[in-house]
Amino acid sequence: MDFQITPIGKQYDAIVGDIIKAVGAEHGAIGEGFGPSDLEVTCMSEHYHDCDNSLYLVALIDGKVVGGCGIAQFADDEKVCELRKLFLLPESRGLGLGKTLTESCLTYAKSQGYLQCYLDTLSNMQPAIRLYEGLGFKHLTQPLAETEHSGCDVWMLKAL
Repeated sequence: MDFQITPIGKQYDAIVGDIIKAVGAEHGAIGEGFGPSDLEVTCMSEHYHDCDNSLYLVALIDGKVVGGCGIAQFADDEKVCELRKLFLLPESRGLGLGKTLTESCLTYAKSQGYLQCYLDTLSNMQPAIRLYEGLGFKHLTQPLAETEHSGCDVWMLKAL
């Protein structure tokens, strides 16, 4: 099995958007207050640019897009970033892609001068939560005030 990680380009927008929506639905993340409903999902390549200190990476296995993960500034705080939209198709889980994507995003975040990384997710996404815990994310008792994802019930923060 050959896998590749590459920055998002326009050619990946539709399939990545479909994956985000399908995996979100699988876990009940449907509607307002969840990442799959964010406007950016339909055109991810237009929202993630190095000049904006943001990056979205796409994972491919044998040339097939299987998911992705991104990093972007959180709200108006130039020192806090957010790990965004780590979604993988079922057949690509358990292969280490989530960890590879997340570590790549965190490395990028550090290179951009971010000091902390925030994320929000759902308590039913236990493999993802274990991944984040293993990478040093700590649980918060409430979301950061500026979060857009009011439907999430797990909030985490990591010092970079």
